[in-house]
Amino acid sequence: MTKRQDNQFVPDYASVPGSTLLEVVESRGMSQAELAERTGRSKKHINEIIRGKQPITPETALQLERVLGVSAGFWNNRQREYEEALARTAERNRLSKHTGWVKNFPYRDMVKLGWVKDTLDKTERLTCLLSYFGVAGVPEWEARWSLVRADFRKSRAFKCSRYAVAAWLRAGERAAMPVETRPYDETEFRAALKAIRATTEKDVAAFIPQMESLCAKAGVALAFVPELGGTHTYGATQWLTSDKALIQLSLRGKTDDHLWFAFFHEAGHIIKHGKKDKFIEATGEMKTTDARESEADRFACDLLIPPAQYAAFVGVGNFTEHAVRAFARKTGVAPGIVVGRLQHENKILHSHHNALKRRLQWAEPEPAAG
Repeated sequence: MTKRQDNQFVPDYASVPGSTLLEVVESRGMSQAELAERTGRSKKHINEIIRGKQPITPETALQLERVLGVSAGFWNNRQREYEEALARTAERNRLSKHTGWVKNFPYRDMVKLGWVKDTLDKTERLTCLLSYFGVAGVPEWEARWSLVRADFRKSRAFKCSRYAVAAWLRAGERAAMPVETRPYDETEFRAALKAIRATTEKDVAAFIPQMESLCAKAGVALAFVPELGGTHTYGATQWLTSDKALIQLSLRGKTDDHLWFAFFHEAGHIIKHGKKDKFIEATGEMKTTDARESEADRFACDLLIPPAQYAAFVGVGNFTEHAVRAFARKTGVAPGIVVGRLQHENKILHSHHNALKRRLQWAEPEPAAG
């Protein structure tokens, strides 16, 4: 017996409505011949209903209501449930031929993140994945997600598992669905970015709700999605509609400098680039030659630390912890952002001043329903 995620049990067999009709008729002490006479149906027709060879039509249901005192709604529902059970059985048999496809996905990791239900049944795993992606079958998944294969190749994530990346991207889409946003407005979004930059010194977790609100008012849904094994992803950008963009971030790197750079990098894609492509960023891969990625990098760097101020600071060459703190205070950003920039440009060793960075951590996910 299978079980829906809404906790309703659904039989994996189909009991014909005629079996229920036979029980009711026999409980009334009535023969099939008498029922046929009372309903104006032939004995053959009644017998075929009982054997499941004929359906209980709405017209027949009304006749049974008058003859047996059992509502037409009951008989109509019984027929509908039977047909649904038949369809589910046929669907399960069809899907059972594709269960090997599930192996492409890090299903156990998705369970741990609360994205899909924990089950050992292979066909049920497949059903959970298809429901997660909002597609009817494997061919439909391939047709839908083949559209982003080019985006995988163009991004820094092109060596990652496209199935794992698709699962991570879908988590962002699902998180963004209920987010109410105003139509995208670039002026409003630039103002939001300026307001968000001014708060990088604050506790990130405490500011996230305000950050999400500022973005939503500008037409951008902001989704924080834990990294999924096999992706190495830290950020992605896509347009869900012509008026609603999505910035999706993981906490890969787990320090505030990574988070802030990733956020402003993705914001750069929204402001500077078109609405047709997805941009997927990952670490540990060969860098793309796509000029748009370099543009987004520059946008993030310049917005976080004004170029003239940074050039003057680097020109002095004093990178002590005290000097970094003072420069960060002067420019109005978290000191970890300055440290991350200096490390990235090999101005200091990657082991230096890491105490100035804030560590970030995900809360434990809720298990999937069902």
